[in-house]
Amino acid sequence: MSESRSERTDLKTRWLHIWHSTQLGLIFAIGLIGVIAILAVPVYTRQTDVLLELNDVSNQDILAPYTLSFNSELMTQQAREDASQAVESIYDPPDSKVARQQLEILRASLAFISSIRSDAFSDRDQKLADLSETQHFQINTETGEYLLDLSEARWQVVQLEAVAVLEQVMRSEIRDYQLEEARRSIPALVNISLPDDEAEIVILLVNGTIAPNAMYNEEATQQVRDQARESITPMVKTYAKGETIIGRGRLVTALHLEALDAYGLLEKEDRWQMIALQSLLAVVLSSLLMLYFMRTQNPKIRTPKVALATSILFILTVGGLQIMIPDHAILPYLFPAATLPMLLAIIVGPGAGILASAITAAIAGYLSTRGFEVTLYILVSGVMGSLIIKEAERLSSFFWSGAAASLAAAAIIVLFRFPDPATDLMGKASLIAAAVASGLLSASLCFGILLLLGQLVGITTNLQLIELARPDHPMLQLLLRNAPGSYQHSLQVANLAEQAARTIGANAQLTRVGALHHDVGKALQPQYFIENQIPGQNIHDQLDPVTSASIIIQHVTDGLSLARKHRLPHRVQAFISEHHGTMQTMYQYREALRSVDGNAEKLNIQDFTYPGPAPRSRETGILMLADSVEAKARAEKPENTQAIDDLVRSIIQDRLNQHQLDDTSLTLHDLKLIRQSFVSTLKGMYHPRIHYPEAPAARSDFPSDAQTIDRGTPHELPDTSQN
Repeated sequence: MSESRSERTDLKTRWLHIWHSTQLGLIFAIGLIGVIAILAVPVYTRQTDVLLELNDVSNQDILAPYTLSFNSELMTQQAREDASQAVESIYDPPDSKVARQQLEILRASLAFISSIRSDAFSDRDQKLADLSETQHFQINTETGEYLLDLSEARWQVVQLEAVAVLEQVMRSEIRDYQLEEARRSIPALVNISLPDDEAEIVILLVNGTIAPNAMYNEEATQQVRDQARESITPMVKTYAKGETIIGRGRLVTALHLEALDAYGLLEKEDRWQMIALQSLLAVVLSSLLMLYFMRTQNPKIRTPKVALATSILFILTVGGLQIMIPDHAILPYLFPAATLPMLLAIIVGPGAGILASAITAAIAGYLSTRGFEVTLYILVSGVMGSLIIKEAERLSSFFWSGAAASLAAAAIIVLFRFPDPATDLMGKASLIAAAVASGLLSASLCFGILLLLGQLVGITTNLQLIELARPDHPMLQLLLRNAPGSYQHSLQVANLAEQAARTIGANAQLTRVGALHHDVGKALQPQYFIENQIPGQNIHDQLDPVTSASIIIQHVTDGLSLARKHRLPHRVQAFISEHHGTMQTMYQYREALRSVDGNAEKLNIQDFTYPGPAPRSRETGILMLADSVEAKARAEKPENTQAIDDLVRSIIQDRLNQHQLDDTSLTLHDLKLIRQSFVSTLKGMYHPRIHYPEAPAARSDFPSDAQTIDRGTPHELPDTSQN
């Protein structure tokens, strides 16, 4: 029967573990999807293609999405073409062969004309016709008539002058484009003694035979032009962020299209590839965080609420990074990078804060154009803040951690930007100011979010514990007014439990707060508890055992009701429900047994059993022991250290025998340290006092000064404990 029950319990435990792990997995999956969505949405919604072609008219202003410098092929090509065209054509030196050749042509032409003039067999009309067909000259009828009528002597003068002028012209350099200029210079070279008609014939003859004598050297010219092209370095075109690439209503030129192409606005970006890469980054980083949560034995981070809060915080952090980092110069350094690491360091521990810093820094570096600088900036700031904040026991802890994060961030700015000549003095000052503001803003946000999480998620923070430990807290005031004896008992138990928790490294502050509130349910019916009763007047003597037990047990449920009403954190409520575990009210149970002549079958043991559960943390286990030890010590008033030690040993052994400490993770070594702490504290609480003799009857009823002073220094109890 017991084996079957044990198997069912083990099966239930396994299923609960599976369900718990499934919850954590689903929460992290939701967080992962949120991170991927935040990273992917800007990629998917960004306008990456502009439907424009050459000579189109733009229907919108297209602005540069970010600062960019690129090598302009069109500008470079135009500059090289201009440089090539600026090179003058190269010509060879004047060729004398050309001059001789043209002189031969002129002499041959003159001989041809002379033969026509002396031809006795041709009539005048035939001679004019022959002159008009001369190859190098265009001799009209009037000029032909003059040539035929010209005397032989004057013809000889004309021939000699034509040859002389041609020789003189051809001695100069004549390029192809200078031919007309050379022809215009011929009249000035003709002898002024010649009559105008004869001079015109000389000009006609020389014009027909003049030719360029300096030839264009294409190969040499091309070589020089090629050198001029190669001397031009690529032209760089720069657009500042927000600068207009092409305005609305402007004609699209090749330069516009080149700029749009440089920004990738003419090509459709492979959005799905980018989303896939960003999803891979998110999966890798989220897996690190999930593995840390799953592998770490800290129970605080294995709860669904904490996992959900962490996922939401990461989503918000990535959203902030997506808004503040891309395409901004100062905002990335103003981002409160230490907020999330500080929060996780307080809630979970410094390891979680450092991991959060690394993950945040990796995403920031991926989104930033200054990847390594921003990554190191976010990482160092977050790590410094998470290491300094510790458990944030004081408000000043937030200030000092924020200041440390600011100094670390400022150091990174100095390291990267001060040697950079591109960053002017104003830019450096702005970045330093942003770094200081980032750390202080991180501390402020951490404080505010921590208070909010404590209320919404039920995360217990040291700030909440400090508030709950104040004597003016409504719960403690209620207990003090209605049940002062229970209040004093809670104070004594809190002292015992706090010192023991500090000894074994448990959460001493949480233990003290839980001890102060553990018996608050007694404030609703204080007269039923012995510490609030007048000696000799126990109301339970008038009640049957079952009713008496139910009233005593009810202080646990009443305490939980009050705790929920006053919104006490769940971890503090656990001290109320677990400080008696699943034990029995033994006095009432024995009275009930006596009333039925010892026949236990006539009793329902559940009527005398606390609802529990048994303690499930080291802190609530310590409270159970401290509560029982203080109550028994108050009842028995041990007289020496050995009696105190025996009392503590018996309580601890009894709770072990009843399996009340099985789920507390307390080790035997922890129990040994707890016992020693209890004994040490109780020695100061239950030391013997000096008994002063009564005052003589003749003396005044008012105490003397000697009687009003402290009753003396307590005697040290001998240490007889067997450790």
